[in-house]
Amino acid sequence: MKPLATIVLLTLSLQVAAFELHRGDTLRMACDTTQFAPIVSQAIRMLQDDVKRVLGSEIILDEMGDFIVCLDSKTFGGQKEAFRLEVQANRLIVTGSDSHGVAYGLLEISRLIGVSPWEWWADASPKKLASFSLPHGFRSEQAPDVEFRGIFINDEDWGMLPWATTHEPTNVKGRIGPRTHERIFQLLLRLRANTFWPAMHECSEPFFLCNENRQMASRYGIYIGTSHCEPMACNVNGEWKVRGQGDYDYTTNSNQVKPFWEERVRNVAGQPIIYTLGMRGVHDGAMQGARTTEEQRNVLQQVIHDQREMLKRHVNADLSHVPQVFIPYKEVLDVYNSGLSVPDDVCLMWCDDNYGYIRHFPNKEERRRKGGNGLYYHISYWGRPHDYLWLGTFSPGLLFQQMTTAFERGIQRMWILNVGDLKPAEYQIELFMDMAWDIARVKQTGVEGHLKQFLSREFGSKLGAPLTALLTEHYQLAFERKPEFLANTRTEERDPMWRTAKDLPWSMREIDQRMARYQLIEDQVEMMWKEVPEARRDAFFHLVKYPLQAAAEMNKKWLFAQKARHHLADWSESHMAHDSIEALTRIYNRGKWKGIMSCCPRQLTVFRKAEEATGREHNEVSEFRVIKAFKPFQPTKHFSVSLDKCKEDSVEVEIRLLPTHAVEGDSLRFQLRMGRWKSPVTNFETYGRSKEWKENVLRNYAMRRFVVPIRKNKENTLHFMALDEGVVVDKVLIKQK
Repeated sequence: MKPLATIVLLTLSLQVAAFELHRGDTLRMACDTTQFAPIVSQAIRMLQDDVKRVLGSEIILDEMGDFIVCLDSKTFGGQKEAFRLEVQANRLIVTGSDSHGVAYGLLEISRLIGVSPWEWWADASPKKLASFSLPHGFRSEQAPDVEFRGIFINDEDWGMLPWATTHEPTNVKGRIGPRTHERIFQLLLRLRANTFWPAMHECSEPFFLCNENRQMASRYGIYIGTSHCEPMACNVNGEWKVRGQGDYDYTTNSNQVKPFWEERVRNVAGQPIIYTLGMRGVHDGAMQGARTTEEQRNVLQQVIHDQREMLKRHVNADLSHVPQVFIPYKEVLDVYNSGLSVPDDVCLMWCDDNYGYIRHFPNKEERRRKGGNGLYYHISYWGRPHDYLWLGTFSPGLLFQQMTTAFERGIQRMWILNVGDLKPAEYQIELFMDMAWDIARVKQTGVEGHLKQFLSREFGSKLGAPLTALLTEHYQLAFERKPEFLANTRTEERDPMWRTAKDLPWSMREIDQRMARYQLIEDQVEMMWKEVPEARRDAFFHLVKYPLQAAAEMNKKWLFAQKARHHLADWSESHMAHDSIEALTRIYNRGKWKGIMSCCPRQLTVFRKAEEATGREHNEVSEFRVIKAFKPFQPTKHFSVSLDKCKEDSVEVEIRLLPTHAVEGDSLRFQLRMGRWKSPVTNFETYGRSKEWKENVLRNYAMRRFVVPIRKNKENTLHFMALDEGVVVDKVLIKQK
């Protein structure tokens, strides 16, 4: 078990500081940079900048230094990317198992002097210090739990791309270039991540067509990977029309597709690459030329064989030393399940359903694979039943629950997070990366404790606790209904009715309660805003004020509109909320961040002003009253609830469960029991993009209702029994009389 002593030791009374650095001091670092990969030089430069800003001190390279950086692969038991930070005889020593470990160890010092990983991306200016000390005997040894840890910039059309185009000095249309990628790679280094999937939409220039991008990745030791539809480091969507000939069809045009892939493999063989095997259609479509599952399996089997032959020729004849991944995403999962043979040294990367619920957990045979298992996970998504690309409201509790389950079920080789435009999902990204680095530590702290540490680091201990309560409420409200889902519309549906805003199935009492909760959030944000030091106001706006207030105003816009449709509110209240969102967004896009934030991705109905409409009759929703609510995301095998206060002969009970997917097998079953009465064994697992699945992910719960008989003059205790792994109960409700 890894030591968790870093923070504890720093809080102890410093009796005799064996290592001290005072403002303005010069610190001599003994480090032979020639023995390391370029990532170490980048980490040294970042640390030098951090120490200069925080302490006004210089770090210079000097072989007689009192700050020693060294490499020792033997003492870490073969662990990759590990480091040890310790104080011995008045010297600070950073030891790494490899160059990545050394770099992480150096930037651990930045963390200790108070530099946030978000110092650039959220304008989190570090506090200036008069001195910094570590006690004699200080020691912190750390190593990653997940080998490959990174992010995927995706759906970049409205934020990252327009911002980066103006941020780059070359100003090439559609280019997310080396200056932007350097800032991203610096962030990854500070977050102890090592993998990056570049943006890949048609509007963006493919990453590998800009040589400076590749060079920057090598400089920072970043493994470049690609998504499920980008085999062999090729952005098919953007590159086939440039380098390809004919149809991207392996059944009829393999003599052109193979050299398209092989040219790239030959070209990038000298840098860290994680090669995605297999094939889908151009962009995010199904494979061309193979219609049935059997045909697709036969083609994929040949594709994988041919791709691995390329890797043998150009990268390494021993393929066990070449990182490879196969991603059974969407219809490819059906192909895999039909009997596709994936070589044992290839990592199997599983996926969630795009809304945070993991579709498949590896079975015993899959967990034994040499290539291990990975996960591609979304906290941002473009597609059915509705996009959520805007506010970064993804539930930290759900992320924690699903990633913990994934790790415990053997998904430990590779974790990739789809982060959309990166902003404003800063906290979820850090939580994900901290879990990938040291999951035991995050489990020990818990989500609430981790969030409190994050907020206290950014805004001070005085605001840490109240901000934690505030953001916890914000995430809970968004979990109940994301801001992007409030128009009750759907995307990419054929029926035009789904493009028209509709009432949500909430009573006016529920609507008023929800708006009151949001109003309290807005009021508290404004109060705290006044207490934030000037140097941290930009960070507060990005991490707290904008996401919380924009979510509140989006709720006001659509809930006031729903009331106005029934003559219970004035339309102007809805329109004022719309205007407030636009005003907040204009503030976000000032100066350095011009163009980074869009409050209307894809110009969907939910982002427009609410319709002008009157005269509809209001049908009061039949209400259910909560009689038992559970701590969020805690699996519950069994529970009981009393129905003794019910006076009727029978009562309607509603069970709400997280819309998870089976952990083992293919079912999620439960049963209710009371005395001799038993409900049918009930399975709430969904398959594909069914109507029920769409409803489940939009409201964030699966639901089953039962009529339960009440026995007079007898105990009426209802028992819930989970019959499969993965069943998570959220609430139990009873119909109001």
